[in-house]
Amino acid sequence: MSYKIAFISLGCAKNLVNTEQMMALCRAAGHTVTGDPEGADAAVLNTCGFIESAKSEAIDNIIQLGELKQAGKLKKLLVAGCLSQRYPDEIRAELPEVDGLLGTGSYTDVAAAVEALMAGERPGYFGDIHRTYEDGERLVTTPPWTAYLKIAEGCSNGCAFCIIPKLRGKYRSRSPEALLAEAKKLADSGVEELIVIAQDITRYGQDLEEETSLARLLRELCRLDFRWIRLHYLYPEAVTDELIETIASQPKILHYLDIPIQHCNDAILARMRRRNTKAELSALFAKLREAMPDVVLRTSLICGLPGEGETEFEELCQFLREQALQRVGVFQFSPEEGTLAAAMEDQVDPDTAARRVELVVDLQSRIMDSHNEARLGSVMEVLCEGFDAEEGCYVGRTYADSVEIDGRVLFTAAGLVPAGAFVDVRITGTCDGDLTGEIEE
Repeated sequence: MSYKIAFISLGCAKNLVNTEQMMALCRAAGHTVTGDPEGADAAVLNTCGFIESAKSEAIDNIIQLGELKQAGKLKKLLVAGCLSQRYPDEIRAELPEVDGLLGTGSYTDVAAAVEALMAGERPGYFGDIHRTYEDGERLVTTPPWTAYLKIAEGCSNGCAFCIIPKLRGKYRSRSPEALLAEAKKLADSGVEELIVIAQDITRYGQDLEEETSLARLLRELCRLDFRWIRLHYLYPEAVTDELIETIASQPKILHYLDIPIQHCNDAILARMRRRNTKAELSALFAKLREAMPDVVLRTSLICGLPGEGETEFEELCQFLREQALQRVGVFQFSPEEGTLAAAMEDQVDPDTAARRVELVVDLQSRIMDSHNEARLGSVMEVLCEGFDAEEGCYVGRTYADSVEIDGRVLFTAAGLVPAGAFVDVRITGTCDGDLTGEIEE
């Protein structure tokens, strides 16, 4: 029997790829897939359960979908992903609107789970999280010019603050053959910007029997018909000279590198079970800037890890001032049960941690404003993403701006600019972290 199945994806781009795989599996089983749960037979909510804010967002979505069920506008609700993997018993006990659960090891069971739901059962599929199937078809949901390529699943780094290995399993690289076949299909469909993702892309291939590496994979991807290849996320200790040379020498690979460092104080880094010192991080950034003077560096930071005092925090702020990283995402430490950091002594008061986040955000906004002002008068290549009626102009992104997390370029043009086109824009102003400009005729 055929059903109408709605998919909602929360959390990161890696989660979105799993959602796209589930959509393709349901469509292959003869079902209709949609993004609108109203009027659907079943909704599949693919959740994130990484930190407290992600859990809250997932629960809010479950409650909203439960209200749709109560109003007779949705029949069944299947909750998939990290929240299901982490809290199956709690969901069953406290969220009766949920009809079935799908863990992170069982995305490929989605069609069977939906059919069990519709037969009146309350299924719970929890396969081996260390042996998931990552190949197969996807129903790509991103705009036609941009798509993700997930090259590995899981993580084996074991950072003290992170629950991901317990939710996603050990690090597992996909085969180069499967990745190149999928990438070719994306290129042939018209994708211009390929975003290479994994929890840690730098360790790609190290777990495979055949000798390969991220640098080797990237050189093969550059042979395909993409305009831009963007990289998320590179762990600093695994960035090799070969990788730097590959990124610097391949014109399609953007000089935009997302390198999560989390902190700079050596004692805090050791507590985090990170594998770098501040001196090593500084040396890496210097090496990258020497190889690519136009490189844009993005990082992630955590404020309030146990043991972070005012001295350690001020060291972090001074490091940011010195390094002037163009893109920084900062998070308040979330003591996640099951992690080493949650059980550490010297926990930082949450209000203090929140204040430190605000201070870093304020500091970083000034650094970003300075970076944007330095772009004034320059001509930059922009990927147009359409006309924004509210802004009254076109919007797009430069190589320095990744999807949904960085700024935009708001620009005017005398003629029509199709979405997905690359245009040269002269930068004439800045506005709340965005750039403004006009097409260079």
